[in-house]
Amino acid sequence: MAILVVGLMFGSFSSALVAVLSYFSSAEALQKFTFWSLGSLGNLGWDSIAILGSCVALGLLLSLYTLKALNALLLGENYAKTLGIKFTQTKYILIIATAILAGSITAYVGPIAFIGLAVPHLAKLLFQTSQHQVLFVATLLLGAAVLLLCDILTQLPGTSIFLPINAITSIIGAPIVIWLLVKKQRL
Repeated sequence: MAILVVGLMFGSFSSALVAVLSYFSSAEALQKFTFWSLGSLGNLGWDSIAILGSCVALGLLLSLYTLKALNALLLGENYAKTLGIKFTQTKYILIIATAILAGSITAYVGPIAFIGLAVPHLAKLLFQTSQHQVLFVATLLLGAAVLLLCDILTQLPGTSIFLPINAITSIIGAPIVIWLLVKKQRL
């Protein structure tokens, strides 16, 4: 709960900081920020792709390191501790891995909504397992497939118009998340 509250406060602080910076920014800088906030898988040079790839690889390696601990934590913190899992260390590694993955991807492609929120739940529903080794690979592959599908849908056939990828992911992701919440409430 504390992490959620800290995350909300950090988001609120960041929004306020962005508002202040936007107020003092030029029209050109505001336009660049607006296009970044719509999300895009294009417009990255090879040097940017190399940096992004390195950050993603580091984040994924850290995540891989915690899979055994995550499986043990499914049965509770005390049970995991009896198996020799270092809960505090695992928690910090996961926070660092999440920060590296979310931060680097958002910095380079923009804040693309619902992929990180909906896809893990879809993977769990499709594969009917709680084993994190399976879910890790399933989420990576399903996330890539869904994001590429959304990117394809952003390109209107016969035109040179591209819709914002954030709009497409939200159109697909919002109903999925609502359905998951309603389904969970029924259980």
